[in-house]
Amino acid sequence: MDIYRVKPGTKVDLGKINPKDKSGFDGNKQDAEQELLKLSEKLQLLQELLYAEHQHAVLIVLQAMDTGGKDGTIRHVFESVDPLGVRVVGYKAPTPLEASHDYLWRIHMQAPQKGETVIFNRSHYEDVLVVRVHNLVPREVWSKRYDEICNFEKELADSGTTILKFFLYISKDEQRKRLQARLDDPTKHWKFNEDDLKERALWDDYMKAYEAALSKTSTEWAPWYIVPANVKWYRSLVIATTIKNALEKLNMKWPQPNLDISSIKLD
Repeated sequence: MDIYRVKPGTKVDLGKINPKDKSGFDGNKQDAEQELLKLSEKLQLLQELLYAEHQHAVLIVLQAMDTGGKDGTIRHVFESVDPLGVRVVGYKAPTPLEASHDYLWRIHMQAPQKGETVIFNRSHYEDVLVVRVHNLVPREVWSKRYDEICNFEKELADSGTTILKFFLYISKDEQRKRLQARLDDPTKHWKFNEDDLKERALWDDYMKAYEAALSKTSTEWAPWYIVPANVKWYRSLVIATTIKNALEKLNMKWPQPNLDISSIKLD
């Protein structure tokens, strides 16, 4: 899945990337679903090993436009994983307490501890996306944040955290279809928000903001993956495969007991 990894120093042009792409998998939807089941079982084992060994931490960042599939990704990729070692953190507008600190304070508070996987549903990148698009702070403020974020992530990586960042890339037309589906289905009306339409009107501005963030903050220690997300099953397959590969590279081992197991006899 390295075809979707943003190489450090690369200038991203989202206009040249196909959000419908499925070139990383030869099968159909049914084949993908079977493959995803196998991946889920493998991830369950790897997460249990991560938790037991207690030497590494994993941070997964999910960013997307509205309807991009962050919630669906969490459900489908992590449905078989033991929740004991996995935590999901969703970020909205800062609370008064959070706003009284630097913008990374609330992020660092939620960073994973050893043995834990934390999934950010939105993240610190809102401070170079929403903040930029809506001019919430001056340019000279948010423009410094790319380097600050890279340094923050380097600190986490140096302390043993594996960082994987996924931009779930859908087309504007696909977003229109998904928003319409929410309007057409009474059980999904609760998901619809008038602000979604306001943000959609700023689509081009958001694409520029994402291009800058992806270009400036994809590093060796915290890479970005631009995941084609128009096709939901393919999106989940790409992310699950990427996470599995990253966990396997940690070469984790089951911890040894501090007593002689062979000498224990149960009555």
